[in-house]
Amino acid sequence: MDTLNPKLLAPDLAQALNDAARSLSAYDRRVLTPELLLLAFLRGQGLPARALLAQMARERGFSLAELERSVEGMVQAREGRSADFHFVAADGRAIPLSDEMLVVLDEGRAIAQSVDEIYIGTVHALGAMSQRGVSTAAVLQRYGVTPTALTNKLVDQALGRRLTTVDLAAQARQGELAPVYFREPLLRELLNLLALRTHRHVVLVGPAGVGRRSLVHGLAMLMAEGKGPADLSKVVQVGETALLDDPAKAVQAALRQAQGGVLFLPDIHRFFGSLGRADLLRAGRDVQKALLGDGVVVIGTCGEADFTERLAGDPAIVGRVHRLTVPPPDEAETAAILAVHRPRLEADYGVRVAEGSLRTAASLARRYLTDAVLPASALLLLHRAAAMVRLGQQSHQAFRPPVAADATVDEEDVTLAASLLTGVPVQKLSRDERTRYAAMVEHLHARIIGQEEAVLAVSRAVKAARAGLKDPKRPIGSFLFLGPTGVGKTELARALAEFLFGDEAAMVALDMTEYQQDHTVNRLIGAPPGYVGYEGGGQLTEAVRKRPYTVVLFDEVEKAHPRVLDVLLQIMEEGRLTDGQGRTVSFSETVVILTSNLGAEFLETTELTDAVRDLVMARVRQFFRPEFLNRLDEIVVFHPLTAAQLAQILRLMLRKEGKLLEARGLRLEVSEAAQQWLLARNDRPEWGARPLRRLIQRYLREPLADYLLAQDPPPNALVRVDVGADGLRFDIA
Repeated sequence: MDTLNPKLLAPDLAQALNDAARSLSAYDRRVLTPELLLLAFLRGQGLPARALLAQMARERGFSLAELERSVEGMVQAREGRSADFHFVAADGRAIPLSDEMLVVLDEGRAIAQSVDEIYIGTVHALGAMSQRGVSTAAVLQRYGVTPTALTNKLVDQALGRRLTTVDLAAQARQGELAPVYFREPLLRELLNLLALRTHRHVVLVGPAGVGRRSLVHGLAMLMAEGKGPADLSKVVQVGETALLDDPAKAVQAALRQAQGGVLFLPDIHRFFGSLGRADLLRAGRDVQKALLGDGVVVIGTCGEADFTERLAGDPAIVGRVHRLTVPPPDEAETAAILAVHRPRLEADYGVRVAEGSLRTAASLARRYLTDAVLPASALLLLHRAAAMVRLGQQSHQAFRPPVAADATVDEEDVTLAASLLTGVPVQKLSRDERTRYAAMVEHLHARIIGQEEAVLAVSRAVKAARAGLKDPKRPIGSFLFLGPTGVGKTELARALAEFLFGDEAAMVALDMTEYQQDHTVNRLIGAPPGYVGYEGGGQLTEAVRKRPYTVVLFDEVEKAHPRVLDVLLQIMEEGRLTDGQGRTVSFSETVVILTSNLGAEFLETTELTDAVRDLVMARVRQFFRPEFLNRLDEIVVFHPLTAAQLAQILRLMLRKEGKLLEARGLRLEVSEAAQQWLLARNDRPEWGARPLRRLIQRYLREPLADYLLAQDPPPNALVRVDVGADGLRFDIA
């Protein structure tokens, strides 16, 4: 059994591990798990992790006692699995660590290194506990303690360095400020606003990680070079630790030091409104006085929703503050930003970062790391890849990652890191895009039987969009699928999601029969402030905001209220929606699919003639407005399935049944006679493929389950299905 190196641990984490070890007997546990360590954090007075959790509890409105009860319930309900690894407690006992505890310690070390810390502390371990794949992630994220939120807190703490204030311009003059990429249009606009004679305070609005802080650092560097506003010579920032200890004193000290310069206040919204901490709101009075005067120029940052909710409602403040929106950079600009960070990354991790890995990090982060925005998500991915390569060079490590031993972060390393972060298989991430799109029709036909016209129409539109032949603001494609039930409309949407985004679950499916009333539009985009459900966000906008690379399916769209159709029109025309909290949600990387049964009464034969198509389209034009239909990329008519196509679909479904058995170590063989017997039971062929699932469930899956439970076949046995006297017969070979 291997032993944890105690030299990796900061004193606070060593203390927490010992506290967790002492609690093992109280819960009748033998292995130390992340749940026990999190419980030690919550009960450890003076631990930095507990202080951080307390701060987040105040900001998010939950109590530590409530979180503690939830974690204690997990400890009592779950026993960890030993990873044959232990650490030596203060009393000399060898305490076994669970396999997830090793993940926490390994991830915690990577997090510590990313913020220039040598040892793993409790806050770094807490950050690892919130990551996907660790048992504590679900309970922490339920209380709003997410990886993104914790990363922002850790970065702020690292920048604060426990100082009351710091002059960023002075740091730049002394060469102590890390290099940043100059986003020239944004810097030029910021300088123009600062050149005003009065009312020149600025709030940088955008999501966390978009580069708001880097924009201010760029301003400080221009000041250091004598290229900033003539009457401003310093950029004073309040240390986060000072704000945590005594906000009023910290803000007052910063205002004094910032006279004749700029006071930089990240997350300025916390000083406004009625939902924040009382001591921050008291400090906010000094901030508001500063915004009403011109003695100090204030630059703050906040998100879209925070600006709308906390600042926009105060006319006195809004009249003196300029809003400057900071959008995420595109992939090319993100790669350029990463190039600026590359020397620091190489020095910190002792690796070489290949040029191609920067573009790969930008591309994969934009597409798959949807919990954060560029450039922060790409930088996080590059940090993970660099830490993984560095770990791979250390031969003494118990769990070395499968990377080449050349100390170079290349495209494959970044792809592997993205796979570990997202759970998307490596082969999905690394497959050549041109090769994939060239074979798009064949890929879709592996799941869609027949419907050649539908598959070709969708493939043409998506290929054109991927080739850049579309309005970059509009969705990748907008389609109206017409046809009777069971012919493959929804299945094509799923297949498209799997092809484009690596997972058929990358789809938001909305049943429009639930949106027939006027007020239901609020369920899509979220209720406005003051209404019930405001905090929850919209079912559509919230899903796309969290996962912007997705297929959005509006099923039976003709059932929706006209106001809902107006929302769809805005998506197709402008590629964005504003939710109830004032946040703009982009649909530019979505595929929008509308399904409808309009005209299905004309599709009673499997031959789709021009005359039949004209009848269907006349029915559609009677229902939808011309401006709505004109925004669609394709209107696709699905025809009823032939008997031969239903037989092919049945074979595909039986293949899935075989994969279910493979998970049990068994093989499945269904004879042709058995397949024909199942097809003969289909008394609703006009319903397409839908009845086939029910037939398989009734005649195959349920009796087969009973048979296997009774027979208990050996591993790798072949289960044969044929026709007997009373129906299907099962044999084991």
